[in-house]
Amino acid sequence: MRLGTTELIIILVIVILLFGAGRIGKIAGELGSGIKSFRAGIKSDEEVPEEEEKKE
Repeated sequence: MRLGTTELIIILVIVILLFGAGRIGKIAGELGSGIKSFRAGIKSDEEVPEEEEKKE
């Protein structure tokens, strides 16, 4: 089952009516910052073993 453009627009309008545009923007900003910190955490975890190998 695939959603077409019309269905996606209808879903978007319903979500905006339920939550409001300001709240959706706030949620999207928090989600973006969460993803950014998750990627930074993964990147720093990958760098730690390399530094430990250099010490030994």
